[in-house]
Amino acid sequence: MQKSTQEQGFFERAKAIYLNRAMHIATTERRLRALLAKASQKWQELSQNPTFAQVKYQVEVFIRMIRAHLNKQYTGLSSRSLGLLVLGLFYFALPTDLVPDFIPFIGYVDDITVLLAIFKSIQSDVERFLEWENDRQL
Repeated sequence: MQKSTQEQGFFERAKAIYLNRAMHIATTERRLRALLAKASQKWQELSQNPTFAQVKYQVEVFIRMIRAHLNKQYTGLSSRSLGLLVLGLFYFALPTDLVPDFIPFIGYVDDITVLLAIFKSIQSDVERFLEWENDRQL
């Protein structure tokens, strides 16, 4: 499935603006834990919001991936994928991003677009993680 031009635009702008900060967060366990706590809290507040129904699965997978990485249970995450995961959760947790969350109806559209674009760009890493997760449950 091709990304729309608008979706690519949001993702590229978010990446250009926030990737350096996301990579900085990704290299420090304390900052990564703080981001995970902030993103998890925001997700708890918004997970029942119908606007987020289309990214419920992705956000929950991202949170589990970072949690497993932090707990040193999952070691298959590349630094590129970790950086993009952090970018997605950082952008999601940030209330004043490219389109501030307080703007009715469209305030979360950019968050959703960035999360979906990141999910697509690290699809193979997500699949490996889910396979690892599934094997652990057996």
